[in-house]
Amino acid sequence: MGDFLASWNLPRATGRVYGRLLLNAGPASLDELGEALGLSKGAVSVAVRELVSWGLARTIPQPGSRRLLVEVVGGFEQLLAASHERTRAFVRVLRTGTTSAEDERAQSRLTEVADFFESYVDAGEQMLRNRRS
Repeated sequence: MGDFLASWNLPRATGRVYGRLLLNAGPASLDELGEALGLSKGAVSVAVRELVSWGLARTIPQPGSRRLLVEVVGGFEQLLAASHERTRAFVRVLRTGTTSAEDERAQSRLTEVADFFESYVDAGEQMLRNRRS
């Protein structure tokens, strides 16, 4: 999981924490996550903040304590949607680049790559719409 999410520009530790949360039967403390994964409490804390910001996890305050529990939540769709937006930005750059291309072959290559990524994102967004309905 760490390597997979790293390919989406999330830190490897974030992916490892997410994978561990997916396997847990319930919420876990930062200490438990750090011990299980061999990560420092600081690294786990940063990873949890990242997961929360993507909507992949939530923190549960413990009454009378500063400790937090963390649990995974449904939200992988948000990660995909953000990835799609980054890919659409890439497509816009490619389309802009076609006007700067030196010849028709270069323009054609840029258009082909842009069309491919646009089709990829369109299919992914359709899948997300189907899943939500």
